[in-house]
Amino acid sequence: MARLRLDVAYDGTDFHGWASQDGLRTVQGVLEDALSMILRVPTPLTVAGRTDAGVHASGQVAHVDVPIASLDTRSIGGDPTRMVRRLARLLPEDIRVQDCTFAPAGFDARFSALRRHYTYRITTHPGGALPTRTRDTATWPKPVDMAAMQESANYLVGLHDFAAFCKARPNSTTVRDLQSFTWHDVSTGAEPQLYEAHVTADAFCWSMVRSLVGACLAVGEGRRQATFAELLLAEKQRSSLVPVAAAKGLTLVGVDYPADDQLAGRALLTRNMRDTRV
Repeated sequence: MARLRLDVAYDGTDFHGWASQDGLRTVQGVLEDALSMILRVPTPLTVAGRTDAGVHASGQVAHVDVPIASLDTRSIGGDPTRMVRRLARLLPEDIRVQDCTFAPAGFDARFSALRRHYTYRITTHPGGALPTRTRDTATWPKPVDMAAMQESANYLVGLHDFAAFCKARPNSTTVRDLQSFTWHDVSTGAEPQLYEAHVTADAFCWSMVRSLVGACLAVGEGRRQATFAELLLAEKQRSSLVPVAAAKGLTLVGVDYPADDQLAGRALLTRNMRDTRV
């Protein structure tokens, strides 16, 4: 068997998220179908982070274990990088495999990851998003105060229980290490009143980034006090006070991994942390 690493980008607008679901178009389902057609074996993918319906990715990472013999064909010739061109012919325009390589020993797309990076793109312009960016730019109906949003974000950085910001999953922890959360005014002449949130954590629970963004936007428009987000950290379940920002503004932009000789150790450590966090 050989483990392959795939670097993937997709426009999530017309997908029901990453994870396979019967009868629904998902990134995992479409990609596995294409891989299986080329390799002629089942190709169950493991991913760094499952994105929700409508969420995009420019730096998603996945792995798949396949028989080495499946790569020994005329078109692939034992070189998985040659599958990129084959996949481009099979995949729809809203998903692209940017690279496919043999994974280093000990690599696990999910558990070896050190951190995930997301960007949230939003405009408060009354005319809405630029027409060419409507699929990856959300809109907010009121002007916002950037300084207030950054103050709110600062309260959230660190190792916390983010239960108030997450949709609960059975037997899953909501403790996460939010390593960075910064707001940026990225306005241009063509795109005024345009903002980006850059969010980094060791991992994210379901709906967490969009809820963090929504909480800051509520503060930014003056509906909540700057300490609103901090007070929510004391909650032990999903809070109805937290607005969830629209999915289309969110993009997974990168996943960080340690050096090759530390991959297996990182995967073991991550599994242990998931088991012991409460």
